Amino acid sequence: MTYLLRIYTVVESPEHKHAFFGRFKYARSGSALIDLLAVLPFFLEAFLHHLIDLRFLRVFRLIRLLKLTKYTGSTSSLFTVIKREWPVMSSAVFIMMLLVILTASLGYLFEHEAQPDKFENIPTSIYWAVITLASVGYGDIYPVTIAGRAMTMILAVLGIGIFAIPAAILASAFSDQLRIERETLMNELYVMLSDGHLSEEEKEILDREAKRLHLSHDEVNRLINRVQRERELVQDQKGIPIERLAKDPNLALERFRELAGQVKQIALMGNVDELREKLESSDRSTALEKKIWSMNART
Repeated sequence: MTYLLRIYTVVESPEHKHAFFGRFKYARSGSALIDLLAVLPFFLEAFLHHLIDLRFLRVFRLIRLLKLTKYTGSTSSLFTVIKREWPVMSSAVFIMMLLVILTASLGYLFEHEAQPDKFENIPTSIYWAVITLASVGYGDIYPVTIAGRAMTMILAVLGIGIFAIPAAILASAFSDQLRIERETLMNELYVMLSDGHLSEEEKEILDREAKRLHLSHDEVNRLINRVQRERELVQDQKGIPIERLAKDPNLALERFRELAGQVKQIALMGNVDELREKLESSDRSTALEKKIWSMNART
């Protein structure tokens, strides 16, 4: 019933407005397919129970657990990492599959005559090759010939690297993805603090992103302080706005002293006569500027 109600009400969503195509689009989505596989065994068992025992289909109801992944941001980050690194991972998986098939074939070739009950066919040898490459080694199938044991030692050594490559790629890419998302949060903080403070809506967004990125309140506060310091540094490099200087006499005095000190440095380190000549000959120079320069040039 829940599945049918979702199909019926999905047209209320802006993405599924059309009466037929909207519902069809939703029915093809991953979430809807999971719901369908979860409820389908109930109907099949009700109508076909007299033909075949379909109780094993109830296991498909466990598929609904996959829907829990949408409630955690880490899972979405993991899917993003897998999608981004899939070309590299697919190459590693392809090489791993080739190695498994090759070793399984060699294992069957070396051990079939000595152990026909254990290495009876290639699929059984593939099982042995996988557990050997994965360094599991259950011990139910093992070689007894010299060539088979020599190959097993080589496989055990290769398996450490072959199976570690996808794990290393995922770990590195997941760490890189977290770094990218935290840098994105920093950029969003720059935008949020453009007016000098955080609104309630911006605080809610920040808290939600902090939970998704597993950042504590102290880490978030450090990010906010870092952004504020960098903004102040950028403002100092660009120059303090006149409006801010007019409202703060102490800041205006400090700015005046800083500029006066720079003028004195120019007078001490530069060519005084040449600078005075350019100042006197310039039409843009005012009497106040000439007076200030002459006072600093004498000192």
